[in-house]
Amino acid sequence: MILDVVIVLVMAVPMLLFGVYPGLLLGDFLEKKHNIEEGLKRKIVIITTIVFTITLSSILHYL
Repeated sequence: MILDVVIVLVMAVPMLLFGVYPGLLLGDFLEKKHNIEEGLKRKIVIITTIVFTITLSSILHYL
């Protein structure tokens, strides 16, 4: 179990390259649509990038 978690986290490092773009798109969309401030936009971009990266590496590992 712990080995699977370590493998997923190690695989998440290169997946960051694929996770940044969706995070930026979501942040820009929410900024334009809901007029959010810059600090909240940064938090949304970072959280989206991390969630997308972990999800992508988990799918790659378990499939």
